[in-house]
Amino acid sequence: MRNNKTLTILSHLITWLTLFSLPYLLSYGELQELNRVIAHFWIPLVFSAIIFYANYFILIDKLLFPKKMVAFFVINTIAIIIFLLIKEYIESTYFSDIARKREEMTGNTAPPFKMAIYIQTLSYLAPLLFSIAIKSTQRWVKTEAERKEAINIKLKSELQHLHYQLQPHFFFNSLNNIYAMVDISPDQAKTSIHSLSKLMRYMLYETAVESILLSKEIDFMKKYIDLMKLRVSDKTVVNYSFPVKETGIKIAPLLFISLIENAFKHGVSASKESLISIDMTCHESNVIFKIENDNFPKRTEDKSGSGIGLQNLVKRLELLYPQKHEFKTTLKANRFLVHLEIETS
Repeated sequence: MRNNKTLTILSHLITWLTLFSLPYLLSYGELQELNRVIAHFWIPLVFSAIIFYANYFILIDKLLFPKKMVAFFVINTIAIIIFLLIKEYIESTYFSDIARKREEMTGNTAPPFKMAIYIQTLSYLAPLLFSIAIKSTQRWVKTEAERKEAINIKLKSELQHLHYQLQPHFFFNSLNNIYAMVDISPDQAKTSIHSLSKLMRYMLYETAVESILLSKEIDFMKKYIDLMKLRVSDKTVVNYSFPVKETGIKIAPLLFISLIENAFKHGVSASKESLISIDMTCHESNVIFKIENDNFPKRTEDKSGSGIGLQNLVKRLELLYPQKHEFKTTLKANRFLVHLEIETS
């Protein structure tokens, strides 16, 4: 911040020094009269600087932006008129010999008074308009930055809400599955509770970040699949394939778990044979995740599960990977197919 202020001050100093030096630079090698430079260049420049900084630091913020337009233009008009009168007074009182010498050398008279006033007025309008342009640009940049920051804060808040929403949903579904095993197989239920505690530890302590290594997510999904396989019958076959080598890819945590939950919830039957196939592949920075499972629609009276998992996933994908993901589901030959592709770069 301090460096930016120093740079701004230096740039202003260099600009005004250049403007004050310009008459000498342009008339290099010619006869230079200091009085002429002072009268025709330095005095107007001093007045221009006053107009510029008075507007830049005070008038634009106090009057123009709050839309007190009349007061803003009246004050600037009065200031320009005063500077025109002062300049005329200074030239006629202290530098009258300059105009006389020029008339004697060239034989020309001074330009008409109205034309001179018109030209000088335009020269004072330039710093006024320049200060308005700079200040308006700065205000727009600041407003745009604040708008983006507000969107960022809202995005983070919504993502955090979705993340916290997913955890109890996952916990609730897992407990329901374990509850179903308590009477049938108490030993398996104990093993499941122990496995669930490890999964919950991961969800609580390792996923409170924006992105995580894909390899950690894969390890988490494998443990969850193994947990779910404890409660299905021998008639259900679960096949899965994940990248074996470390890819180095980082991804938002807990994106795929809802799809796996959904496959076990709707793709398993207690009396019929069923097959769940899970496949993940990586190509450079792209992650492709596919699931196929049989479709066993839930009965109308079955109120278990709220469907919040997939809704949550869709919202998170829209927020985290806008224009960088493809998510589609299809039902084909009584097989439910899910395709999710994410560009992580």
